[in-house]
Amino acid sequence: MDIGTRLFTYFKGRQIGVDSGGNRYFVERRSRGDRVRLRRWVIYPGASDASSVPAEWHSWLHYTTDEPLPQTPHYVWQKPHLSNATGTVAAYRPAGHDYSGGQRAAADGDYESWTPGGPQRSVDVPNELATARRS
Repeated sequence: MDIGTRLFTYFKGRQIGVDSGGNRYFVERRSRGDRVRLRRWVIYPGASDASSVPAEWHSWLHYTTDEPLPQTPHYVWQKPHLSNATGTVAAYRPAGHDYSGGQRAAADGDYESWTPGGPQRSVDVPNELATARRS
């Protein structure tokens, strides 16, 4: 976090809550005359990563709900929120990916590339086309 955000948060912000990932959520203390809504923002515990914001806090940040929803019940079928791992070591790599060894089981739809000097196939040309080509 840069010094400007730190100062703005200290002087003008009021902390609303913290999520399980350590993200802290703030709102402006007083409304400015030229704004209809109070400004809302998040401060991340480490590097800025917007995908680390859970859905219940995302809806509050984007003014979908008036109050944050961290106390909503979590059901057993709901998975915990995970940040986007693309570009990191934790990213998903399917079988056969170069970073996962590059080997996978053969599939029935695999492509067989053409090689020069391979067996020639004869092509049947209809009689009308064959006579048109000769003349």
